[in-house]
Amino acid sequence: MLCSVSVWVLFRIYCTKLQTANIRRRTDLMRKLGRNPESQALVGFFHPYCNAGGGGERVLWTAIAAIQRTEPNIVTIVYSGDTDATKDEIISKVKARFDITLDPVALDFVFLTSRRAIEDSTWRYFTLLGQSLGSMYLAWEAMSKLIPDLYIDTMGYAFTFHVVSLLTGIPVGAYVHYPTISTSMLNRVKSRKKWHTNSDVISSSTFLSQSKLLYYRVFMYYYALSLKSAAFIMVNSSWTQNHIDEILQYSDVLLDTLHRIIPLKLIHSKYGSVTSAQIVYPPCDTREISQFPLTGRDRVILSLAQFRPEKDHPTQLRAFSRLLKDRPEHINPTRPVKLVLIGGSRNAGDEARVQNLRSLAKDLNLEENIEFVVNAPYPTMLNWLSKASIGLSTMVDEHFGINVVEFMAAGLIPVAHKSGGPLQDIIVPFQGQPTGYHADSVEAFAEALHSALSLSTDEELAMRQRARAWAVQRFSEEEFEKGWNASRWKSFISLN
Repeated sequence: MLCSVSVWVLFRIYCTKLQTANIRRRTDLMRKLGRNPESQALVGFFHPYCNAGGGGERVLWTAIAAIQRTEPNIVTIVYSGDTDATKDEIISKVKARFDITLDPVALDFVFLTSRRAIEDSTWRYFTLLGQSLGSMYLAWEAMSKLIPDLYIDTMGYAFTFHVVSLLTGIPVGAYVHYPTISTSMLNRVKSRKKWHTNSDVISSSTFLSQSKLLYYRVFMYYYALSLKSAAFIMVNSSWTQNHIDEILQYSDVLLDTLHRIIPLKLIHSKYGSVTSAQIVYPPCDTREISQFPLTGRDRVILSLAQFRPEKDHPTQLRAFSRLLKDRPEHINPTRPVKLVLIGGSRNAGDEARVQNLRSLAKDLNLEENIEFVVNAPYPTMLNWLSKASIGLSTMVDEHFGINVVEFMAAGLIPVAHKSGGPLQDIIVPFQGQPTGYHADSVEAFAEALHSALSLSTDEELAMRQRARAWAVQRFSEEEFEKGWNASRWKSFISLN
């Protein structure tokens, strides 16, 4: 007992020293930016891959740009692991990739040197647990360098909430793109279904499947506790909201009983009161792409997604191969169909995946009909969006699908997996008529691509018009900003 009290006293002394040192760091920062330290609030965004250039980064930078436009007394801080880039380089890339202009005087970066702790390559086994523990260490590094008045996680690292709350006592919020774990993942393990999160070695073994199920149950329990400690949670789609709300209600009789003996007071946040998540659809800058012509399109099938395993690019190649095999009319030498894959490559793992995709394309004899565009600048992406005919997305349970929205706004006919955001929120009927296609297998994707390529001129134009009208109306930056402000994030700064 005495030992526990001593540890707690030492911890409180450490926290007090951390807070005292933060006063100096905060003053130095404000002077560097030319701001008045007494009248400025700090909002910190935990986004270790802020320079990746994907849909999650568009959410981050759109939110920050909105704060800069409307809140002159707030300075935003981004906790980034992109130590190979400078502040000016990141801001320039945001402008080039998203056409978002940021004010450097109202923005600064805290660069984190321990990002490897959250890399999936660091944790070959028990990846979820390892990355979550790594994120807690990274959050400690972040708070030891600068403590904001409000902490917002925009990358899905909920276990950082406990670290931030314990060390600083500040309110915590989140914008969740995808739950770290879900009941669907538990069900796949329970049913022993092979998946990119459930290898064949585990799914083929009863003992390993039961062991992993227990691991997932425990992890889910503490993930739910982490989410419950947030003051507010925004999510990007109906699919994500359903899962997060289900997780917020999650309980486990065994673990609940255990914690009647070992209370959880230490990880309880005084701001934690969230019982449900609020949908705030991600922003899509449709102003420029919605001006692209709807006619005269090239016979190009366009994929727009980072080269991550869950995006399932191999299915795109196999579906395209099946299309050309089953429907040889699309190999017409005068107007051949082409597959173009545009995506960001963040690290060595992504680079290896790109190389594997090139090898697969060669094995499928697609080299003459496929093109890879890696880490494309914004103008290059716009050029392809302006002339492609079909947008392809194969990710299962895509949390939202901002690439699908961009396809539709740019005038492409979308073909996406029959799940998640594309099914529930995006490719839905508009004025009672379809806006695109869904598929759930290689064969179904091939058939959907054929159907889209075979539409009559009038049918094709009508579908493009409906898809664009729906995307522009529902997923604009203005709608995102309304939803963001409705989360009441600003009210929690004054509670500090």
